[in-house]
Amino acid sequence: MSHTLEEKKRLLNRVHRIQGQVAAIEKALDQEAECSDVLHNISACRGAMDSLMAEVIEGHIRFHILPPSGAANDEQVRAAEDLVSALRAYLK
Repeated sequence: MSHTLEEKKRLLNRVHRIQGQVAAIEKALDQEAECSDVLHNISACRGAMDSLMAEVIEGHIRFHILPPSGAANDEQVRAAEDLVSALRAYLK
């Protein structure tokens, strides 16, 4: 899935941060933390998941939907970038 070793590393780092956030949510619930604290943790986790989703979708568009590097025309590249931009705005 990852298109470069560096991209794979970056995605896995995001997943590890999300795992830490989920563990913090579990701990907060187990320790009966204030609802507002739990909600903030859940919100942060959701934001991290949305960012991960956006990055994976962007990679999919760039490497699997667009023609191979250099073969896409300007209109295709512009349409792909518009779609990525719209998705990122939606997932904020």
